[in-house]
Amino acid sequence: MIVRRFESLCARLASLYPWDVSAEDDIDRAIGFLGGEIDSVAVGRGANGAAVFGCFVAVVGAAVAPPALRIVVGVLLVAIAVGFSSLLRHLPELLAAAKRTQALGDAPDLAARAVLWMRIEPTAEGAAAFAARTGDGPLASSLGDHVRRSVGSPMAGLTTFAAEWEPWNPPLHRSMVLISAASEAPPGERARTLDRALAAILDGTRERMAEFVAEIRGPATALYAFGVLLPLALVAVLPAARTAGLPLSPAVLVAGYDVLLPALLLATSVWLLTRRPVAFPPPDVSRSHPDVPERLWPVIISGLGAGGLALVVTTVFLPGWTRWIACFGCLVGVLLVGVTRPTVLVRNRVRAVEADLTDALYLVGRRVKEGLAVETAIVAAADEIGGETGAVFERATRIQRQLRMGVRESFLGDYGALSTVPSPRARSAVALLALAADEGRPAGGAVLAMADHLDDLQSVEREARRELSQVTETLRHTAAIFGPLVSGATVALAGGMSGMGGSFGSAFPVDVLGLAVGIYVLCLSAIVTTLAVGLEHGLDRTLVGYRVGHSVLSATVVYLLAFVLAGALT
Repeated sequence: MIVRRFESLCARLASLYPWDVSAEDDIDRAIGFLGGEIDSVAVGRGANGAAVFGCFVAVVGAAVAPPALRIVVGVLLVAIAVGFSSLLRHLPELLAAAKRTQALGDAPDLAARAVLWMRIEPTAEGAAAFAARTGDGPLASSLGDHVRRSVGSPMAGLTTFAAEWEPWNPPLHRSMVLISAASEAPPGERARTLDRALAAILDGTRERMAEFVAEIRGPATALYAFGVLLPLALVAVLPAARTAGLPLSPAVLVAGYDVLLPALLLATSVWLLTRRPVAFPPPDVSRSHPDVPERLWPVIISGLGAGGLALVVTTVFLPGWTRWIACFGCLVGVLLVGVTRPTVLVRNRVRAVEADLTDALYLVGRRVKEGLAVETAIVAAADEIGGETGAVFERATRIQRQLRMGVRESFLGDYGALSTVPSPRARSAVALLALAADEGRPAGGAVLAMADHLDDLQSVEREARRELSQVTETLRHTAAIFGPLVSGATVALAGGMSGMGGSFGSAFPVDVLGLAVGIYVLCLSAIVTTLAVGLEHGLDRTLVGYRVGHSVLSATVVYLLAFVLAGALT
């Protein structure tokens, strides 16, 4: 959807710039990865057209602005035009980088699935097809394309797939090459080669994430200091700016806090996010999921009700400028949380199902290795595993018994236990169990190996998030609580200073200061929360919307309460 809208916007703006521009291979490659239909020439003309239109708007805006503000308005509009033009030009590469980062989060899972197939049937063609078929996302789709193109050739698709993704993930390339080599290795060396293949992707992912955390700690600290703490600290001294002789005005205040600072925060956040090597996004849940309601009007009514209630309350009990902050913050926050919450609940259930999957596979694999049938082993495991994982296994055994279905159908069929659980990890595990049901006792070792592999994969994700949480938790808490708290208190302090009269009252009226800083607080809560989510999980739209909705609600309430309480004490 974003790509289509971007293409439509570029096509319209390109008509404003009829001259030729040179093609750029990086942009063409990014558009191809995104599945777009335009080329870099159209993007370049659209970006130049945006600059032309923006400069025209700047000239008109400066002409109609008051004489004292013409320079400020003109410079500000030109800066916005140049920034928007640059954003259009680089947006395909940014979107491709975000999509590629999320795709590479599936690399350890994909390599593990290929290794598991090799333990049962040592054929590179079968391993590649199994890994692509049981996966979901750009990485699995890319492998599937290579598998289809390799039909009838001596290549299995693994090596060509590895070569394509090597520039962005060298450990994946090494892992795929080792898996391909294991198919030709003697039986005595095959297991060791497969262990090295899995260790290559797991250790490589750990090392790359550790390097990334070390790399961003300094820039993230600088963002926190100069983009959050310093602007908030300056709020307290802004009323005395005229006394110090600084040529500040309400227009400069608005331009600085509501345009320049958010733009700098956004640019720095984009720079940090594009350097993330891999992301571990949540499971993909579409709007067609039965637990995600199609009707949005209850959420819209709730958002409008929350915004209206905030408007009435602040109008009656608080100064007039607070109504706009309260209304907008409550409206946007409730809408974002309401739209994304059903999807988040489904994802929480998916995580709960995956929580005990390792133990379930171990119990099944041990019994299969001892000679029990897979179906019998699943029944026994269902009685021993608790939580959502146990509930899924119990439902599968009930379907097997009542409908006389096999392992695959009882889990993955239209009415299977995993039909409403969009978990690629759980589905690939069940696909292996179905294969084990056909192979019998020799597959028990492979099931046990998969249990170990899943434990390793979950360990990699936990370690990565634990490392990143040291950076992201501070950002999240600042955006939702500490930043609004300091801002509200300093605006109240500034209002008290303005009440003293003299030069303090002539610099910035409290309503202008409170509204400008309030808009900055809302922008801060949205941008910094998006950065924290993107660093930890990747730019997943649902999770970003859910976290930003909560953050905006919290920032709105904390900002206004801090203003009221600090004002009562001054």
